[in-house]
Amino acid sequence: MENQYDVIIVGGRVAGAAAAYELSQKGFKVLLLERSQFPSDILSTHNFFNNSLLMLKEIGVLGKLLATGTPTYKRAFIQFDHEVIDGEFPEVEGETNCLCIRRTFLDQILFDHAASQENVTALQRMRVKDILEEEGVVTGVRAVDDNGETHQFTAKLVIGADGRNSTIRKKVNSEKWKSIPTDFASYVGYVKDFTQNGERCAEFYKMMDKLIIAFPTSDEQHVIGIMFPLEDKEWVERFKSNPEEAFRSLVNVGFANTDLRRRLEAASFVGQVKGLLGYDNDWYNGMGKGWALVGDALSFKDPAVGQGMHDALYGARIMAEILSHHADWSKNWEQMAEQYNQKMIEKMMARFEMACQFTKNVPFTEEQHMVNHLIGMNPGLTQTFLGLYNYANEPKELESKIQSLVESLK
Repeated sequence: MENQYDVIIVGGRVAGAAAAYELSQKGFKVLLLERSQFPSDILSTHNFFNNSLLMLKEIGVLGKLLATGTPTYKRAFIQFDHEVIDGEFPEVEGETNCLCIRRTFLDQILFDHAASQENVTALQRMRVKDILEEEGVVTGVRAVDDNGETHQFTAKLVIGADGRNSTIRKKVNSEKWKSIPTDFASYVGYVKDFTQNGERCAEFYKMMDKLIIAFPTSDEQHVIGIMFPLEDKEWVERFKSNPEEAFRSLVNVGFANTDLRRRLEAASFVGQVKGLLGYDNDWYNGMGKGWALVGDALSFKDPAVGQGMHDALYGARIMAEILSHHADWSKNWEQMAEQYNQKMIEKMMARFEMACQFTKNVPFTEEQHMVNHLIGMNPGLTQTFLGLYNYANEPKELESKIQSLVESLK
């Protein structure tokens, strides 16, 4: 096995596999290391809005993903207390479909696709334990295989694509630039025989201090996530004791004025209900001497906004573009870091801030209720609002349209 590469990527799921593919297309020699054995599941949201489907198509995996039989959708149904917003996500460059595909399919297909590229060596069941350094520059990694044998690999750059608890990020001591702790516990389960009203859709409910998201996914199932305040110790203990029973009970209590209760009663959970008792919405420095971060290793955000998959694909692409524009990385770390961080901030920060708003247990004000009502009653505003999620629109566009409508009603 060769030990010297241009880039080592630690983590072979969405961010890592996408980065391996993008870098291989630029001619770089890549080693992709994944600690798991695919197919395997992982606790996460796994939704792609239609802007992200364009990237999946360009990478060359969309056809394989759709061949799993996972259904697409175009519509969103959102209920904020008593206000309802119901409409289709706006088209992005001819793409109208969104896709929420299970990680057991998604990660396997992306990893295999990356591994099939000429310049990529991909290894599973390889756990990275430490980084290698010379004079303050990261030069490689030390990893242990499934048999307990230690391996050392060297490269000009090591990329951490190993999730929100990134080993690489910790080892390089990347500076945390932003951190907003959530006020919520979050639990996720898969259900079968869960029906939806009307056209297949993504569902999102915020009822007082509780939230639910639901997406149609693979294997004729739906993935449903429920969030409740961490300060509610009774529910915390109930979920710890019996997650499925607590999930159903909380829907009955917290979403009684919706038809979720009836639809969930008719559905059966598949597998375990899993969750997180708190998490941070965080943002780190994305690059230093000999290292970089992509995906959740760079920035993890509340799953309510469904942006993790997009950000993983986008970050991988931007990273590859920046690296390809510099012949001698060793002389340009600061310049490349500045370019990478700036591009990621420009693209993703507005949605990060949206996530930070959802992650706090703050009730809607009367003004916000009025705005939500206006959005729900106006098809144009509904389209603009939903366009925040797939980058068809920016928050300032929505604010401007709302202001114009309010002034016209005076």
